[in-house]
Amino acid sequence: MAKAIGVYAFVASAGGAVGLLAGGILTQAINWHWIFFVNLPIGVVTAVLTLRVVPRDRGTGRGQGADVTGALLITGAMMLGVFTIVKPAAENGWLAGRTLAFGAVAAALLAGFIVRQLTARNPLMPLRVLTARKVAAANLIQVLSVAGMFGMFFLGALYLRRILGYSPLQIGLAFLPVAVVMGTLSVRYTGRLAARFGPRATLIAGLVLITAALVLFAQAPVRGGYAVHDLPVMLLMGAGAGLAFPALMTAAMAGATPADAGLASGLVNTTAQVGGALGLAVLATVSVGRTSALAARGAGAAAALNDGYHLAFWIAAGLVAAAIAVAGTVLRPGD
Repeated sequence: MAKAIGVYAFVASAGGAVGLLAGGILTQAINWHWIFFVNLPIGVVTAVLTLRVVPRDRGTGRGQGADVTGALLITGAMMLGVFTIVKPAAENGWLAGRTLAFGAVAAALLAGFIVRQLTARNPLMPLRVLTARKVAAANLIQVLSVAGMFGMFFLGALYLRRILGYSPLQIGLAFLPVAVVMGTLSVRYTGRLAARFGPRATLIAGLVLITAALVLFAQAPVRGGYAVHDLPVMLLMGAGAGLAFPALMTAAMAGATPADAGLASGLVNTTAQVGGALGLAVLATVSVGRTSALAARGAGAAAALNDGYHLAFWIAAGLVAAAIAVAGTVLRPGD
């Protein structure tokens, strides 16, 4: 089971690093449009393999009443929340009337989703699963840590492109150590370490390494060199993610009852997507705002850009540090 979780966590978490490499190859060899088109045949192959390989099972089915209303409410809340961050907040300020109005509607949709889950006959996400301490803690940690990590992938790629002048292929290769180290730890070693020291200790160690990587990236200069300023970040990030995410999945699954195991697994994946979307929106908006303010005061383009990235990396490090605090206080030494 530990090895299976390690493989799953690696595939799920390393997708960003592997995607950067594949995207760089496609962009440089053909054009950037192919990074979207390539997902179509991958999706078709995945669907065919699912039908052939995954055993058939029984569920409630649509006949029991799919929670379409709940799906629409939570999707609308997340979409409007991200839009509020990247448009009104970025253009008018966080406390502007337009920003607050859109934010209030997003919050109302989220509240409506919660009410719907409490009253629906067959809710999309039964809230009982969050009453389990380890499941709730794991999902909060997931949101915070993924929000920080996604910022590193996105803004780190922009730093390599716009500050150091790397080509798309070079950017993909620069991030390759993240996937290599993450895969090595996730598949071969993290399960053993979690069995020896416990998922909580392994998780915290991984999150500390991720925080260190983000703090280190916040020091990268305008005329930085890959071997000195970037490679150590990639190695720390890969090691941290390789330790943290399998341990986090183990903690989340251990806290769920057998009947809720599938729900807990799906919830952890969902919170990862939510954390990534909202975190990236916030970090990108803050970075752009910082860069624009410095440029308006006469700072050079590269210096202003780099300072904006630095601020985003510091905030990302703070988010992961908050995840460490949750892991240290909510999870218990035996978890």
